[in-house]
Amino acid sequence: MRWLKFLLLAIGVGVLIYIVSSVNIEETIKLLQKIGMGMGLILCLYFLAFLIDTFTWQLTLKDIPLTAAWTYRFFQMRLAGEAFNNLTPLAGMGGEPLKAILLNKYYSVSYRDGIASVIIAKTINVLALILFLAIGFLFVLNSTDLNIRYKSIAGVGLITFSTAVVLFYLFQRLKITSATSNLLPKHKLPAWMRSALMRIVELEDHLASFYKKQLIRFSWALFFALGNWVLGALEIFYIMRFLDHPISLPDAWIIEAMTQLVRAGTFFIPASIGAQEGAFVIIGGAISGSPSAGLAAGVIRRIREIIWIGWGVLVFYISKPDLALVDAPNTKMPKKE
Repeated sequence: MRWLKFLLLAIGVGVLIYIVSSVNIEETIKLLQKIGMGMGLILCLYFLAFLIDTFTWQLTLKDIPLTAAWTYRFFQMRLAGEAFNNLTPLAGMGGEPLKAILLNKYYSVSYRDGIASVIIAKTINVLALILFLAIGFLFVLNSTDLNIRYKSIAGVGLITFSTAVVLFYLFQRLKITSATSNLLPKHKLPAWMRSALMRIVELEDHLASFYKKQLIRFSWALFFALGNWVLGALEIFYIMRFLDHPISLPDAWIIEAMTQLVRAGTFFIPASIGAQEGAFVIIGGAISGSPSAGLAAGVIRRIREIIWIGWGVLVFYISKPDLALVDAPNTKMPKKE
């Protein structure tokens, strides 16, 4: 399906070209030149957000010690995984199997536990995003810069996205696959299908067990995940200030919320290229009064993403030995499958 990836990428690039052609490029370039040393702060904010997201993932594996050394290892694995997430059109899931593979290869975490951890981390992340979007929608309703059309689109998008995420969570929490499989005549199923169902049921039991028995870890992970999204809004807040188009924190929250909603809706395009920039131009332009400032903010966000993708690819292809486990006598790890 490589042709499909290139087709979707071409669509995204086409949208990007159209957006760029509709904005004053000279003004955008002048605004970009104002970022200067401010780019350092933007990268620091994202580093902190990435670190928080890493710790959120670490919390989903109860057998992993919550130490700085382990956070560093998870940070490296997440760098590699997120690089592939951004490069593949799979709703930000293309790099998740890679994380489970790295956990198994370097730290002897079973594939079941590794896959469960990335599913739980992703679920917590999108549940926190719902909270972030809900607060953002309240800001949208109170905004005088956005007309009723923007508010209606935001409302429909929030409801649709929230419904999908809640169903995804309940599917795990209520063990729907297990309940469905019990209705099937297993003796009539092929051996490979029975084996696959058994593995899925085991994974589902693991997911449901975490949500039921690890409430403290779940709550803390949700709290940190929400903090990660808030840092995204803070990043927009400072970007617009560096561009000499200062906006309020609620307005920055709106731009980040709407951009993330657009990214969720355009998951089939690698890195949501074109769609993300369009959100910045439309929403950022409406709030700041300058579409060029919106595009400049989108370009800065994209530069930051490219830096992180490059770092992740380097970690995967060059720094893999650094992931190796340093034996800890008091650490009991799950058996390797």
